[in-house]
Amino acid sequence: MAKLGKFIGAAAGFALGGPIGALVGFAIGAVFDGTTVTVQNGSQFSQASPRDFALSLIVLIAAVMKADGSVKRVELDFVKSYLARSYGQQKMEELLHVLRDVLKKPIPLYEVCMQIRVNMTYASRLELLHFLLKLALSDAQYSEPEKQIIAQIAHYLGITPTDFQSIHASLHINSASDNLENAYKVLEITENASDEDVKKAYKKMAMKYHPDKVSHLGEEVQKSATEKFKKVNDAYEKIKKQRDIK
Repeated sequence: MAKLGKFIGAAAGFALGGPIGALVGFAIGAVFDGTTVTVQNGSQFSQASPRDFALSLIVLIAAVMKADGSVKRVELDFVKSYLARSYGQQKMEELLHVLRDVLKKPIPLYEVCMQIRVNMTYASRLELLHFLLKLALSDAQYSEPEKQIIAQIAHYLGITPTDFQSIHASLHINSASDNLENAYKVLEITENASDEDVKKAYKKMAMKYHPDKVSHLGEEVQKSATEKFKKVNDAYEKIKKQRDIK
């Protein structure tokens, strides 16, 4: 395990206070620098940094892993791979230390999600949900307890049911289970939509999932957003081809 750095004060980011801070405690150490980015979120200002995103994600990952009563090796490997790509080997090991610590504790899910909801933009919260769904599907066994807790997290985070459905459907675009119905779900429309409605839906979704909306959270989060952005384009192209839209 990597040597943990010194404790960073609460002023360095929102995730070191409130219920998330109580869960991660002193285990976090100096995983990130103290840089934060101020973003507009409705009538409030939120400070969210790559570290805030990572710590929030770690706590939600723990909640999902605990849902079915066991921590699977394939899920842990998936998390390790993501963290290593996102933050480097040393910070990955430090964050895994935090994850192991949080897994031992009861998680006040509503309070955690409310803290995230107040302090993160909607686009950032969509990326949290995107990762949690990919994690749950990583072992090809999306259990009922996982479904229930991810749906609960989405609700608490203020994610709309249509956005939840869109992200879930996007993970099946161009896969073995891909079908035209998924393409319509990704664009949040039905097969009865007019060609003009299809075009409008595509423009709306392309704006919602543009990677620039999460650029302040770091390169890997932006890469994940780019993946979802591509799925929106793939869904649109699939529908265009089926309808012969020019």
